[in-house]
Amino acid sequence: MEQARARAADAAGVPRPRVPEQPVRGEHTHSEPPAPPAVPRPRKAVQRNSVRGQVLAALRAALVGGELTPGEVYSAPVLGERFGVSATPVREAMQQLALEGAVEVVPNRGFRVTERSARELGELAEVRALIEVPVMLRLARTVPGDRWAELLPLAEATAVAAASGDLARYAEADRAFHGAVLALSGNEQLVQVAADLHRRAQWPLVSGPVSGRRADLVADAAEHMALLEALGERDLGVVASLVREHFAGAAG
Repeated sequence: MEQARARAADAAGVPRPRVPEQPVRGEHTHSEPPAPPAVPRPRKAVQRNSVRGQVLAALRAALVGGELTPGEVYSAPVLGERFGVSATPVREAMQQLALEGAVEVVPNRGFRVTERSARELGELAEVRALIEVPVMLRLARTVPGDRWAELLPLAEATAVAAASGDLARYAEADRAFHGAVLALSGNEQLVQVAADLHRRAQWPLVSGPVSGRRADLVADAAEHMALLEALGERDLGVVASLVREHFAGAAG
């Protein structure tokens, strides 16, 4: 019936009533504001952080390796030329090193590499022992013996680095070993505090001929193997003695 009426109306020239068109799914109507454009990620900031991280790692290696001399002042522009970057990431990295106690800010000049006395080194060793010896003893009593065997590759890595005489490489391997041992405690704050103290103890540069430094590093790395053995055997007396002697050593 409706269709017949519609045909009759068409024949008589009567216009049909307009039916509003329905919006197609996915299209925007006048009452719906268009979606905002996608905001690109700040790639430049990520790249800048990456550059600063690379400069920080290079400066740490130069400090431990003896390329930056204690007591000397270095400007950010000069170091930037050395690393092929602008002075900005160097300043940012140096500010981090100042927080870690490796350098001191010298207004209008740059950064002076910190000189540590024997007393300061002894104090650092004492603090590290006060924190880590009780933790090591607790781990020796609670961690299964087979878990210590999993850390053997890290101890072996310190031995390889020591044999090369590369101070920066050894410092990195040494921190990795100690960090892995303490990580078994499950205390992240402890790991961070111990790592900061460890790094501060490594900043003073080892003086003397390369052969002498290598001998110290080799002896230090051997203590890592002995410590793992004592921990696995739950020999608490040997663990405490090794940790204290290890911290008092030149390589830390």
